[in-house]
Amino acid sequence: MRTPTTRQALSLLGTLLAALLCALTLGAGTASAHAALTATDPRDGSVVPSAPQQIKLTFSEGVLLSADSVRVLDPQGKRVDEGKPAHVDGKSDTAAVALRAGAGNGTYTVAWQAVSADSHPVAGAFTFSIGAPSKTTVSVGSAATVTDPAVGAFYGIGRYAAYGGFILLVGGCVFAGVCRSSRPVQRVAVGGWVTLFVSTGALLLLRGAYTSGKGMGSVLDLSLLGDVLSTKPGAALLSRLLLLSAAAVFLAVLFGSYVREGDDSSTATGNRRDLAYGLAIGGTVVAGGLAATWAMAEHASAGIQPWLAMPVDVAHLLGVAVWLGGLAALLATLWAGEPVRRAEAQRFSRLAFASVCLLVATGLYQAWRQVGTWSALTGTEYGRWLLVKVALAAVMVGLAFFSRRWTGQLADRTETKKAAKVRAGASVGADGEPGSVRAAQLARQRAALAKAAGKRERDADAPRTGLRRSVLAESAVAVVLLAVTTVLSGTQPGRAEAAQEQAAAGSGTTATTPDTTPPAQLQIPYDTGGANGRGTARITVAPARSGANTLDVSLADASGRPVDVPELTVSFTEKDKQIGPLRATLKRLATGRWQDAALRLPMAGEWQLFLTVRTSDIDQVTETKNVKIN
Repeated sequence: MRTPTTRQALSLLGTLLAALLCALTLGAGTASAHAALTATDPRDGSVVPSAPQQIKLTFSEGVLLSADSVRVLDPQGKRVDEGKPAHVDGKSDTAAVALRAGAGNGTYTVAWQAVSADSHPVAGAFTFSIGAPSKTTVSVGSAATVTDPAVGAFYGIGRYAAYGGFILLVGGCVFAGVCRSSRPVQRVAVGGWVTLFVSTGALLLLRGAYTSGKGMGSVLDLSLLGDVLSTKPGAALLSRLLLLSAAAVFLAVLFGSYVREGDDSSTATGNRRDLAYGLAIGGTVVAGGLAATWAMAEHASAGIQPWLAMPVDVAHLLGVAVWLGGLAALLATLWAGEPVRRAEAQRFSRLAFASVCLLVATGLYQAWRQVGTWSALTGTEYGRWLLVKVALAAVMVGLAFFSRRWTGQLADRTETKKAAKVRAGASVGADGEPGSVRAAQLARQRAALAKAAGKRERDADAPRTGLRRSVLAESAVAVVLLAVTTVLSGTQPGRAEAAQEQAAAGSGTTATTPDTTPPAQLQIPYDTGGANGRGTARITVAPARSGANTLDVSLADASGRPVDVPELTVSFTEKDKQIGPLRATLKRLATGRWQDAALRLPMAGEWQLFLTVRTSDIDQVTETKNVKIN
């Protein structure tokens, strides 16, 4: 027979194991990246002959940008970027920011931060040089945004608690509706609801500081909270809170009118059946909606086949919740000494088997989608954690085999004579001295003795004791499995890691090689004849080859300050081949800055560039320059 000391030791072991895995989760979650930086313009470590018009970054998947997503620092550490970062031509996997006019020679540092499409923050830094490399007061490591350790720790705990709360809520409700309902099962489901609600609220407050690299003091910053709510992850967290309000009503009905004993008339039976159907449909909708708040904002929403991955992820989460949450409900029932009939245990056994089959099917698809290749199983961090998860799931299935054997040996025993005698004594004592406080005390004591006697009798039942031990072992492994699952959700998928390594290898071969095909650069003075009509246009055509080019135009007034004008046009003509004029489609980037990122010049040759500047309703001038296209 298990002693109280043994039970306390097992409980302590489970608590320490959960804490250990939580710490492991934090370390993996805060350090991992998901959107990989695949290209930069200028390239990392490159030397360009003149200042570029803008800095452009390309990622392996879509990213969310903020006002400080791309910062450009000169050799003295001063910011020289201008305007807000934006996606290039509306492409969500790009980011660009304009560079101020007059940037001198030297080494510049570009620090970037963003939120990847699967809701995880990513950050980094790189350098490039104008003219020639120089000393700089900025280091790449110090420029890159780093998540505050305290914020990262609490955010990781919140994610772990949210998964656990969802599993207890859904699994406890399914166990109550399909197998049996009792006070311990109700505590499991309600505890899951409270845990999920509190952790979701905490995640919503922490997310702004988590993604921006700020400290705990900014957790209650309403401006950050507003920014979070305007993003997909923030909307998912808010939706989860709204769904939990519906889940609270569901819990009240499930553990209230549905499980309450009633009469056995045909009308009452029909009403109970209708209520059961309503609870099944409503519970499925709420549980599926809660699971979708993870699927729509994490790994499933990014990468290949998101239209299929998100519903598969919802099914996977529901399968985990029914299996592990039901296991927790069964353990709570057994631990409280509640009688468990063999038919009830067998119903859960069949339910758990169906959940495992669902997990295998959905897990295989998710593994292929996130890992991609066999070599990534051992060659990437995600693949190695996935192997750990599979091993733990296999251990749980093995333990479930023993639980299934003990379930088959359970006997539906009635109350023993000894327990019945003690219970009867409690009733007599309560009735024999009506209105006496002493009688009430004796009744409570005898009721406690009756409960203890019945529990001892049930503990003496070998199949029940064996089932409780095997379920306890399954639950201990489930705690570890849940922690590993949390680590996986915060680890860069194998496909993205492979893409990042390929991009790093590709950039490494040309990182410090100066550009041997410089763009065509022109400086054209103009004077429209009116007030403030004098200025200078600086024009860059890159890479100045036949085909696709990028045209950058900047205007400065006589004092050298950037200036806007009512009208600016640029066109190209190849007179020898009688091609043109080809007019550029200029898009304003910032004050005095325009760009056409899709200028096409069909062939090499000496092209004439026509620049038209209008500074008022009547003051206008057109200047012409030749441009050599290779």
